Amino acid sequence: MTRAPSVSVVICAYTERRWEELVDAITSVRRQTVPPLEVIVSVDYNPALRERVARHLPGVVITDNRQRQGLSGARNAGVALARGDVVAFLDDDAAAAPDWLERLSAGYTSPAVFGVGGAIEPVWSAGRPRCFPTEFDWVVGCTYRGMPEAPTAVRNLIGANMSVRRAVLDALGGFRSNIGRVGTRPLGCEETELCIRARRRWPEGIFLYDPSALVRHHVPASRASWRYFHSRCYAEGLSKALVARLADARSGLASERAYTMRVLPRGMLRGVVEAITRGDPAGLGRSAMIAAGLAVTTAGYLVGTVSRYDDEKIARPSAEPNPGELS
Repeated sequence: MTRAPSVSVVICAYTERRWEELVDAITSVRRQTVPPLEVIVSVDYNPALRERVARHLPGVVITDNRQRQGLSGARNAGVALARGDVVAFLDDDAAAAPDWLERLSAGYTSPAVFGVGGAIEPVWSAGRPRCFPTEFDWVVGCTYRGMPEAPTAVRNLIGANMSVRRAVLDALGGFRSNIGRVGTRPLGCEETELCIRARRRWPEGIFLYDPSALVRHHVPASRASWRYFHSRCYAEGLSKALVARLADARSGLASERAYTMRVLPRGMLRGVVEAITRGDPAGLGRSAMIAAGLAVTTAGYLVGTVSRYDDEKIARPSAEPNPGELS
């Protein structure tokens, strides 16, 4: 019988504006049916926040990001302190369901399972905009229409709700600190690149998505705006261009091709049908936003492909990888 892995939970934080959400996130982890080995709060270049965590949240392990500022460096700082067999990552503005860790841990039935992630449900602070299509819930960091509805091996996990074997993270050298979010800059894909890098090094490994492992993600009113939607789609295109160069276009865009060719056309058609058959004008709005989101994301990808950013800044992972094989 396979022993359940011990799990360290890493929560990255960078701003005191999310203090209440951070407290809720930590509280949700402390109330798990299967308790974590430890809860690590990794603070990204904010001494005041670090002091506040130390003063008001006893019992958590606190560390600072000493790599390049941003989410990737903060995650790596948390991993460096983690003692668990598995490191689970939870956003500082998300709350985990009580059985979250139990369900993540249950996925590690074989050494071939490198990581397990789950579903992310949006909690809109001002209510979900009627024209916001579920196909684009990734814009607000959540599970989107088109993702599997049962446990399935996937190319990559979503950062707000994922876990990875610590041995895999150590051997790969962690997340690349030159990819991903810094503060409110809406770039991403650092977890996509890491999962692709792991599979290229060990093709026999898999990443498992189990929608029953649920977290609920706070979505502020500012992220319900067209301005944020546009900027996030454009940044995703830039990020995908970078991932395609660091990996290869075939593996870097395989999931996106299927999503673009199947999920999005169905979503646009669904919106039109709902507008006609149900008299719901918001259906046309959802169809229009899908078309606009695809166009803006494609534009970002093309710009990222042509401009190629700065090759020297993306040449290496954030830390030197372990030259040994995965144990």
